[in-house]
Amino acid sequence: MDELKILLVEDDEFAAELIYNYFLDYGFHVVFSSNAYESLEEIESKIFDIIILDINLPDINGFEVLKNIRSKNNNIPVIITSAYNDKNVKLRAFKYGANDYMTKPIDLEELEARIWVHLRKENNINGVDNRSVKHQEKIFEVQENLVFFKGEKLDLTALESEILHYFIKNKNSVIKRHELAEILSTYGTQRSLDNHIKNIRKKLGESAKEAKYLKTVYGVGYFFNF
Repeated sequence: MDELKILLVEDDEFAAELIYNYFLDYGFHVVFSSNAYESLEEIESKIFDIIILDINLPDINGFEVLKNIRSKNNNIPVIITSAYNDKNVKLRAFKYGANDYMTKPIDLEELEARIWVHLRKENNINGVDNRSVKHQEKIFEVQENLVFFKGEKLDLTALESEILHYFIKNKNSVIKRHELAEILSTYGTQRSLDNHIKNIRKKLGESAKEAKYLKTVYGVGYFFNF
């Protein structure tokens, strides 16, 4: 499966369960850790798209986890969650490299919105480091009706080309299935969408299980990133 992967570091079981179930229902893959050492092991062994990190942990505080992450030059977005609504605590979090800070109790819809903002801003889906704009443009280039991928022209059908053009135009955004269905209405049916997406992925050298550019957001649609 190619869901967006979240590492949730939270020692409050009730809060963790609420966050875990919310994002699980929306098609995210959530890994839960209740302490700092376990979370650091997870970061060493897996690739995550974003980390939700509590400050108050039973072994060492979240600031130490954050410093450890940044010491390894890891650009993964980190959202700090804390019961402290103190300016100095917030400034300390940002000083150590936090991308965002939310005060408990957490509003889950707001948390989800902030996650999507940081995924777009950091351009860091699936653990891929930030790239310069110039390098991004060289991954996918559009010339008239043609699409070039890493300098090579893609052999696309008319519909595949139109779908990929739409993804490129709306990169780093969630594209809902009904939006793509409007494109399909001229050429085929919505039921054929999965086959078109499969063919596009194949031509990009990826699959649904290992999707680097075209990711499925389960129950919603797709997320195209480069």
